[in-house]
Amino acid sequence: MANLINLENVSKTWGLKTLLDGVSLGVQSGDRIGIVGVNGGGKTTLLEVLTGIEQPDAGRVSHNSSLRMAVVTQRFELDSTVTVGQAVVEPLGLQVFEWASNAKVREVLQGTGVADLGLDTPVGSLSGGERRRVNLAAALVQDLDLVVLDEPTNHLDVEGVQWLADHLLSRKLAVVVVTHDRWFLDTVANLTWEVHDGQVDVYEGGYNDWTFARAERARQADAIEQRRRNLARKELAWLRRGAPARTSKPRYRIEAAEALIADVPAPRDSVELMAFSKQRQGRVVIELEDARIDAPDGRTLVDHLTWRLAPGERIGLVGVNGSGKTTLLRTLAGEYPLAAGKRIEGQTTRIGWLRQELDDLDPTRRVIDAVEDVATYIELGKGQLSASQLAERLGFSPKRQRTPVGDLSGGERRRLQLTRVLMSEPNVLLLDEPTNDLDIDTLQELEDLLDNWAGTLVVISHDRYLIERIADSTYALFGDGKLTNLPGGIQQYLDRRAAQQGSAGVLDLGEARAAEQHAVDKQKALSSQEERELRKRMNALERKLEKADKDAAALEAEITELSGGAAPDFEAIGAKTKELAALRDERDELEMQWLELGEQIEA
Repeated sequence: MANLINLENVSKTWGLKTLLDGVSLGVQSGDRIGIVGVNGGGKTTLLEVLTGIEQPDAGRVSHNSSLRMAVVTQRFELDSTVTVGQAVVEPLGLQVFEWASNAKVREVLQGTGVADLGLDTPVGSLSGGERRRVNLAAALVQDLDLVVLDEPTNHLDVEGVQWLADHLLSRKLAVVVVTHDRWFLDTVANLTWEVHDGQVDVYEGGYNDWTFARAERARQADAIEQRRRNLARKELAWLRRGAPARTSKPRYRIEAAEALIADVPAPRDSVELMAFSKQRQGRVVIELEDARIDAPDGRTLVDHLTWRLAPGERIGLVGVNGSGKTTLLRTLAGEYPLAAGKRIEGQTTRIGWLRQELDDLDPTRRVIDAVEDVATYIELGKGQLSASQLAERLGFSPKRQRTPVGDLSGGERRRLQLTRVLMSEPNVLLLDEPTNDLDIDTLQELEDLLDNWAGTLVVISHDRYLIERIADSTYALFGDGKLTNLPGGIQQYLDRRAAQQGSAGVLDLGEARAAEQHAVDKQKALSSQEERELRKRMNALERKLEKADKDAAALEAEITELSGGAAPDFEAIGAKTKELAALRDERDELEMQWLELGEQIEA
């Protein structure tokens, strides 16, 4: 492994706040590093010091002399006078019309969606999100040793996030990425750096492993922050129930993790919440009958749609950019007219709508005043929260709550908007990309709040983890004039999209990458039949593990009984102890086989 970048005793202060305090780190070839931490904690500063955009106040940053690096941060802007093709293709020494003949360039342009923008389109006419995608494509088409990305998934849909993860994993390059997308982090990263209080803690693995380690650290330490510890335990319980074989180094953590979450209930009691929702909302929530919804440009998004939202239903809505998700949400809210059909709203329905556009608030008002303008207290589950308590749970410290709205960053204004929506105590919550600009701790707080929220929920998000975490069902817009229910969730959506692209004659980038990889190392992805066989073997191993645990418990009971008499039978105790040791060795071997099969499935 080659050493690409070294930080030696680096410190950096911004204003009165020390963001990095004597930090020493290194980036090696093959590292895929995810950087996490609260907003304002120093993640982007670490990225900029690492890449040389900002100089440290103290310490030294050294780069490999032959390092080929591309940086895509939120600070960088493209030249608005050039075309998309000139920005992406021409720096490679190619003519714009030659892009389709280059497999790598073709894959990147199609995977990022830049090809759909038109290579002759002036960069100056693009939206901020489209420019970020062009900037990302311009980096990924290069031959690199290291790519550094700051929130690369913010302007990608679910399909684009999947593509980017697959692409980075298929490339022989190091990756350093700041991201709040937990699925992306868990899929891509083999190391996680947590930036906090001027320090950087290093963990092996992605989000799942980081959550395990952080929960264990909280359990062992004399924790002051009881709420954060409880949230970590709850999140850990979710991860262990949902994907027990996904951690990269789980063996030495599993027993401690299981003990940690033994008494943790399921994230939410769906039956209880559903019953409470029916009491609050009645039978009718929002219904669309034989509805046709046309886009502002005249395209028909859905036709003959009959959709009845049930009390307490939790829906994740997915689709490619431009498929009409936000328009459908606006229609549900009653703010966009139907082209045909009927919309019915229940008499007790109270809608809370988190739009992508920021609220136009008085910039001189304090944060806490802007929240209390909506309400002073909110009933949540069986408890009550004040405006200040809810604001604090969503990332506004008591000191920050006294800040004028005009002094907030874009991410903080987004959190304020979310706080105000929740304070209005809606029983129907419509969330349009709620995770944008939220850090992981705030996302966990939001999910915890929603676990106790009794009402109907529809969420649009490219954050695969969030949808799988808070939604009970998934619907998709595929551009065929229908709203499609997906019992298989996000994975079924991605499979359908891949099949849809293949049948339309569009290059299936996943298949192309798989073929190229097969040519290199003679490996191929698992077929459905192979995956079923692996899962059958895992189930058989689980049954053997359960039997081994029962046999071990029986032997332990026998040893205890033999030891408790007036004249212990030491010979029998010794024999039973050897038998127990052999059984534990056998169980360890079974567990290793189970973990290896799980890693094959997840690979």
